[in-house]
Amino acid sequence: MAQKTSDSHETQGTQGTPLEQKLRDGTAIFGVVGLGYVGLPLAVEMAKAGHTTIGFEVSAQRAQEVNAGRSYIGDVASDELAQLVSEGRLRATRDFADAAYCDCIAICVPTPLSATKEPDVSYMVDAATALAPHVTPDTLVTLESTTYPGTTEEILLPILEANAQLRHGDNLFVAFSPERVDPGNPRFQTKNTPKVVGGTSPRCTELATLFYERFLDQVVPVSTARAAELSKLLENIFRCVNIALVNELAQLCERMDIDIWEVVDAAKTKPFGFMPFYPGPGLGGHCIPIDPFYLSWKAREYDFRTEFIELSGKVNENMPYYVVDRLMDALNTHAKALSGSRVLVLGVAYKADIDDMRESPAIKVITQVKAKGATVVFHDPFVSEYVQDGQRVASVPLSVDEVRAADAVLILTGHTEVDYAMVADNAALILDTRNVLKAVEGDHVIRL
Repeated sequence: MAQKTSDSHETQGTQGTPLEQKLRDGTAIFGVVGLGYVGLPLAVEMAKAGHTTIGFEVSAQRAQEVNAGRSYIGDVASDELAQLVSEGRLRATRDFADAAYCDCIAICVPTPLSATKEPDVSYMVDAATALAPHVTPDTLVTLESTTYPGTTEEILLPILEANAQLRHGDNLFVAFSPERVDPGNPRFQTKNTPKVVGGTSPRCTELATLFYERFLDQVVPVSTARAAELSKLLENIFRCVNIALVNELAQLCERMDIDIWEVVDAAKTKPFGFMPFYPGPGLGGHCIPIDPFYLSWKAREYDFRTEFIELSGKVNENMPYYVVDRLMDALNTHAKALSGSRVLVLGVAYKADIDDMRESPAIKVITQVKAKGATVVFHDPFVSEYVQDGQRVASVPLSVDEVRAADAVLILTGHTEVDYAMVADNAALILDTRNVLKAVEGDHVIRL
């Protein structure tokens, strides 16, 4: 593959640059840094739209799997991936020098929190640093990793401009476009989920919009990268706050002997002004447990405390501990202590019918239950094993004997591929945190 050619003297606002021409005629070569839950589906859509696409991945195993046409992401079918690879439209590499071939590059790497709940942008910095020496003039670079307002301009852009060939607004174009991935969602996936785009200049926004329009159904431009960054945080803070509200109400309803699930179902019959949210054992996934803290951290730079957001985070973080307390109380009603009991956990993924365990509250619950002296085993039809404290923990088969051997069954994920009728018929005690047994009668079933 020959290195791309470009005119390095185009100026901001000039129409018909080589990059724009390539985007309009479909000859642009695309790159994706990070082939995880966000990056691999994105790369697949680029390749399906007819663009030669290069995936950059630091994991040798992931790169090998992609090049062998084997998908490790639930939302990407292996046969579809294999076809794109065999046709030469998609390949993975660990060599960032191949960025020289790309006209547009999307960075899709994790942005977790540190142990002290401060933003960890190290993956993004490492990715940009690896890219920078190889990015050639007339290239668009977009950041998709969720982060605080200002990251694209304050961190990403200076790293790229360390390359003496690159001048922002002249031959380097940078934008932020937040990922909107909902693993396992059968209706909305990468292609048909509207894409927000905000550039570090109007021209950057224009080119980034052209880029995403090549392979996605709808692109929504906003005025700046900072606006795009904050829009992503707002989406997830909205969910975090509303989940915290219903989690707090669940705790109140338990004291008042009211069924929170019945209350939510009744409220959602209102055809306007209400959106249902449901309680659970805690927040999981790659966004909602993390994103609010990004904004809270950044807000302190402006002498502002996001007290409402921080309170919602506190409520949600407490839910795994509340679940353990409920489990202890439930066992007490059966004249048993948690210490010495055998607990069967159903589901360790962070939500139903996927294998994603990122930030799963189940792990925190299991850790606390074990710390109180119980023996814990788990069954999950999507997760065969997980690693905790360096130890591999394997899923057990779900059988009548396993259910009967448990002093309590704790439902933490509402997978549909579970025989809940069998569980309800054979369990001595069930704590259902997902309301999957709402139709089951009996004092042995306790709902969150």
